[in-house]
Amino acid sequence: MIDLHSPADLELLRESIDLECKLAAGREGQGALPEDFWPTYSALANTNGGVVLLGVREKKGQFFLEGIANPAKVRKELFDNLNNRQKVSTNLLSDADVREVALEGRTLLLVEIPRANRKQRPVHLTPNPFGHTYRRLNEGDRHVADEDVKRMLAEQVEDSRDDRILKGYHLDDLCSETLRAYRQVFANRDPAHPWNALDDHEFLRQIGGWRRDRETDTAGLTLAGLLMFGWMSTIQEALPNYMLDYQERPEARTELRWVDRVTLDGKWSGNLYDFYRKVYLKLTADLKVPFKLEKGERQDETPVHVALREALANVLVHADYSDRASVLVVKRPDMFGFRNPGLMRVPPEVAIRGGEHDCRNRTLHKMFRFVGVGEQAGSGIPKIYAGWKDQHWRPPALFERSEPYNQTLLELRMVDLWPEDVLQALRLQFGPVFEQLSHDERLTLAAAASERTISHGRIMEMTGLHSVEASRLLQALVRGGYLESHNPGRGAVYCLPGAGLPTPEDVFGGSADYLPVSSEHLPDSSGHLGGSSGHLPDSSEHLPVSSEHSQASSEHLALSSEHSMAERDEYGRRLSSHLDAPILDSLACLPHGYKAQMEALANAARSGRLSQSAMRSVILALCEGQYVTGPSLASLLQRSPDALRQQHLKPLVVSGQLRLAFPTTPTHQRQAYRTTESE
Repeated sequence: MIDLHSPADLELLRESIDLECKLAAGREGQGALPEDFWPTYSALANTNGGVVLLGVREKKGQFFLEGIANPAKVRKELFDNLNNRQKVSTNLLSDADVREVALEGRTLLLVEIPRANRKQRPVHLTPNPFGHTYRRLNEGDRHVADEDVKRMLAEQVEDSRDDRILKGYHLDDLCSETLRAYRQVFANRDPAHPWNALDDHEFLRQIGGWRRDRETDTAGLTLAGLLMFGWMSTIQEALPNYMLDYQERPEARTELRWVDRVTLDGKWSGNLYDFYRKVYLKLTADLKVPFKLEKGERQDETPVHVALREALANVLVHADYSDRASVLVVKRPDMFGFRNPGLMRVPPEVAIRGGEHDCRNRTLHKMFRFVGVGEQAGSGIPKIYAGWKDQHWRPPALFERSEPYNQTLLELRMVDLWPEDVLQALRLQFGPVFEQLSHDERLTLAAAASERTISHGRIMEMTGLHSVEASRLLQALVRGGYLESHNPGRGAVYCLPGAGLPTPEDVFGGSADYLPVSSEHLPDSSGHLGGSSGHLPDSSEHLPVSSEHSQASSEHLALSSEHSMAERDEYGRRLSSHLDAPILDSLACLPHGYKAQMEALANAARSGRLSQSAMRSVILALCEGQYVTGPSLASLLQRSPDALRQQHLKPLVVSGQLRLAFPTTPTHQRQAYRTTESE
């Protein structure tokens, strides 16, 4: 429940991407529901829910109270349309979700839109879901592709995605060695179980790998049976996007270099059970097991073992194997990362709380439980969080992304929640009053000290606070002098006082050549120009050859005077003590081999039109493990710098896939971008 008591409370909401403000004045000034309310309703319902404030004007990130003269008229219009199936597919709102709020003598309507459940999605406009379904992306409402709409419709009607019978598949499509290993573990757990005496066909039927449909009188191998025990080639015949990948990376950084890997390379069966067996051993190989007796027997598992087993099982049984992302498991010295294709069936906060079970592949889940892997309904994620809490490590991060493909990510970082060196530094900086702060306030300051900056979204992720409570916490810390705020609005970042966030002047010097671009001072409405250009062919982003040459020449001239002074690495990238990675700020400084490598990565974008997701994948590849300035990216991709920033770089930053080198001046001409650690 969101409570607004004053304009100050209204300001607390403006950092959240799940908030939309609309004027709702109507032609006669008495109030009317704006037509653009409906794409926002669909988008918020299909994403994570949110709030729409009617009677508020938003300009340049600021909110201005206008009020609604006749709120009863707008409320009636809202519910009339909500219950009209020609207008919208489902009504998610009750009277309690639409409230009148009086501020400074003016009346607003606050509409709280919940996240639609699986059975209600897609929430779409008009009776036709295709072309009329929206999703919230960054701060805007975006059409959902027809492929994703079909996936939503399938999720709506199929409680379990893996129990369908596969026509033309037989027992000889399974790896007999995998099935034998599974049955051995099953028998070891319960030697007297009657299923141990069954032949393979009947055993598969009992665990769900073979099924008869009594309505159609057809029988055959189920998708779960094929995934669990099949050969890679036969699985990919049924699921062309099927891909499993485990990578052990040697350093706590994002570079795609590994020292060990398990993937679908044809050297093993390629099914889920063998992947689980191989990967679990690798994940737990380095864990220390303290000596512990229970009922006279040594216990060889810790809460961390349990958490990793649950996380690995979770990523396999909840994956949507028809989607385009791969199953990815990463082990690094500082973290374990898990990614599965498909969005969550229940909201992340519900999954973390536990008790509400809606597994996408219920038969797979059952098969794993038969051999002691996977918890009972709805308790797996709480087990993971409990294992990490037992070690006093930072809480896991569970979140979703819809770009470039639908995916769910779980990050388990082995970082102390309260690192002693960080606590000591905070006690020295703030004195005894630091210990008097609340748990969430101290956690926020510790994160700001460890991560350099903290954001509204990061606070919600770490603490589980609602958007408004997270805003209140941040504002209280700012008012108390514990944090400094930079770039106020939805892109706000916070740091400890005197933390000295890097600026372009720190890295490049104080030359006037590096003043922010003039477009930064334009009103926010100019952002709509960038958005509208998105409807033009991508080729419109290409610079004319002469303009591109002019840009390169001016960049070369601006940089030439500093080339001799700047310290650079073997690849020609600028090094600075103010940044945690090298910065590619000039193509002219790159040796031929590395420049050719960067151009090869960008080649797909240079050679023609790309989809939005493909273009962003190229950008992320270029920014992997290094900062790249906006002008250098524009030159590599042969795109207009302004169009590139508005259409791709800004959304990637807001979604958390790119980080800024200079967070206090996000639109500076020399801003540089690097992939985040979660990538």
